Amino acid sequence: MTSLDQYRLLGRSGLRISPLALGTMTFGTEWGWGADADEARRIFDLYVDRGGNLIDTSVNYTNGASERLVGQFARDKRDRLVLATKFTMARDPGNPNSGGNHRLNMVRSVEQSLRQLETDRIDLLYLHAWDATTQPDEVMRGLDDLVRTGKVLYVGICNTPAWRIAQLQTIADLRGWSPFVALQIEYNLVERTVEHELIPLAASLGLGVLPWSPLGGGVLTGKYSRADLRDSQERAVGTTRASIIASSGLLNERSLDAAETVRAVAWELGATSSQVAIAWTLANPAITAPVIGARTLEQAEDNFGAVAISLSPEQMARLDQATAPDPIFPGRFLRRPMVEQLIFGGATVARRG
Repeated sequence: MTSLDQYRLLGRSGLRISPLALGTMTFGTEWGWGADADEARRIFDLYVDRGGNLIDTSVNYTNGASERLVGQFARDKRDRLVLATKFTMARDPGNPNSGGNHRLNMVRSVEQSLRQLETDRIDLLYLHAWDATTQPDEVMRGLDDLVRTGKVLYVGICNTPAWRIAQLQTIADLRGWSPFVALQIEYNLVERTVEHELIPLAASLGLGVLPWSPLGGGVLTGKYSRADLRDSQERAVGTTRASIIASSGLLNERSLDAAETVRAVAWELGATSSQVAIAWTLANPAITAPVIGARTLEQAEDNFGAVAISLSPEQMARLDQATAPDPIFPGRFLRRPMVEQLIFGGATVARRG
């Protein structure tokens, strides 16, 4: 794989998407740190001109500016693109029903997205995060109804426990409703706990995995130092990029060590740290397309170059070892030699996962 136009199937669907998705949470300056309309247009055009076709946004990103900009940019090439957006987050602060996974917010959010995107359909609609209040059958029936109307073509899910996704997917399959075909989760060299359950779940149930924040909030680019660790202890939670990374939990000694390993591998390849970090996610066969966000054309150009990076087995091993997650129960228990002896009776048996 060396370019954005070498397409992959999205999960159990027949939809063909690029190996990198263009994240547009950075489109618009309404949150104080995004790209203005002109720079966003340059980033969008660079991605599409290189064959990229999956545009990722949300009804609430930059207070709706992200979807409005995407709608303008996609207007003359709509059928070449796969537009993905999300619902869940509140559209009207103070109104409790303007957020959540219930049917009212689901439908109203889709209607707002269709207007902001200036389109007659959403190609991929994600549930943005589990709200812990809406019943599973209400969610899956509501999504299926949207698919049956043609307003939505495929559905996906983000930021939800593995057991809940399994329940939702099983309900859809048993009742003949539209199943999830995509899973969007945080995944990078410093956030790998999803390897325990969410990634195996996706492989088993037919969900393509689209990791967000493949650069670990910027930590893996090498932009932070030990001095930032001290600053992060004092920085209050806020809306700036610096305060967001400080409050994310990703900025710590272990992640900075990982960034050093990434930098060393990048030097060996004549690449950038960003490209190596993204290439590491792409090398995982469970990953369909990392979601790449950029605030400048230069950042976008750099990130898109990750598809041409090939990591050697030795380099992959070094990166893996730098951040390997500790095992958890029950996997930790089931891998004990005594337990394997009891399960298999001493025989060697090929595993399915």
